Amino acid sequence: MPDGFPLTTAQRSLTRQDARTLALAALGGALEFYDFIIFVFFTAAIGHLFFPPNTPDWLQQVQTFGIFAAGYLARPLGGIVMAHFGDRSGRKRMFTLSVFLMAVPTLLIGLMPTYESIGLAAPILLLVFRMMQGAAIGGEAPGAWVFVAEHVPPNRVGLACGMLTGGLTSGILLGSLMATAINLAFTPAEVLGWAWRIPFLVGGIFGFVAMVLRRWLHETPVFEAIRRRAETVAELPLKRVLREHGTSVIVSMLVTWMLTAAIVVVILMTPTLMQKLHGLSPASTLAANVAATLTLSISAVLMGAALDRFGAVPVAILGGAGLVATTYALFLGTAAAPEHLLPLYALAGVFVGVISVVPFVMVRAFPAAIRFSGLSFSYNVAYAVFGGLTPLLVSMMLASDRLAAAHYVAAVTVVGVLAVLADALRGARRLPLAEPSATALR
Repeated sequence: MPDGFPLTTAQRSLTRQDARTLALAALGGALEFYDFIIFVFFTAAIGHLFFPPNTPDWLQQVQTFGIFAAGYLARPLGGIVMAHFGDRSGRKRMFTLSVFLMAVPTLLIGLMPTYESIGLAAPILLLVFRMMQGAAIGGEAPGAWVFVAEHVPPNRVGLACGMLTGGLTSGILLGSLMATAINLAFTPAEVLGWAWRIPFLVGGIFGFVAMVLRRWLHETPVFEAIRRRAETVAELPLKRVLREHGTSVIVSMLVTWMLTAAIVVVILMTPTLMQKLHGLSPASTLAANVAATLTLSISAVLMGAALDRFGAVPVAILGGAGLVATTYALFLGTAAAPEHLLPLYALAGVFVGVISVVPFVMVRAFPAAIRFSGLSFSYNVAYAVFGGLTPLLVSMMLASDRLAAAHYVAAVTVVGVLAVLADALRGARRLPLAEPSATALR
């Protein structure tokens, strides 16, 4: 795999400074990802409030998921721009900017008037704010993975990626906990009337807290080395990515597709799907979602540690097989015995943790000077296409097959595991075991 990691002592343990960096990065990522994700937990209320009142329920859901998808479609632009400056002027600056750009539209969504007050301007403004969120999150996950991977020794890259992934998914957990609390504390009429705004207002505050936290972080040793040697890319970093690293881009996109299927379908869509398919209450499905997201956040860290010990291929194969099996068990088991939703969902969450293999593969797929741009372009374009279209696709497929969600996750997981295998078979170089040279950094 390409060179470019801080390798003073290749097999050293994490230092206190490493642990502090990982903890602050993961916490900041959780707060920012909460801002992006909270939208999905209130799609029913948003669909009712921001579209004409005579719109059929199914069309409201499709329109709301369409605006949800718009956030993903805006990700590539934000990600490419922030990655460009991240490769040219530093990782930390963009890592902090993305939080601020997320906090502002989240706060504005919580304050904006509904269709009843301003008519068609309401869904248009909602679309604009959602796209602003998408542009911000486009630089968050790629920048965070690069940031933590370049701060730790090579034998801890898996753990670093796993911890950051666990932090990001904890943002989903925060969103799920908030949604559960709102549904328990308020009546459906109160949620629809005003309580839906609380999570967005809190999210805006979270964003500014995350920005403050990131001011304590330092630039990565890898980028500092590049800057000292005056080896930042003179041309457009993305141009070099596309010209010289096409295979890495394709592999990164395919493994990202697996990540989108696991997160968007199993974690984000399943509570709503269980309500629609089996008539379960929002409170019960959200409680189960909390359990699943908690096991996912823990599992992501454990999977990251396993990646350092065993490598990407065994983790991808075993974790992928577990994801397929537990997703079918979740949908079939809940249909047969709805009272088993929580344990089945929690078990599925354990194997969603296989997504830690995705950043582990991607941060090692590109050389340091263009790593942010390569990872950001691949991840965000794939997420925009696959993550954005998945809710619409699965919703339409469910009309003819009640197991469509599980079939989709299974098929895409197979694709992702095959991409990991193909990456291993093409003989990609492993991380170096000595301090990278100036040539290696280029």
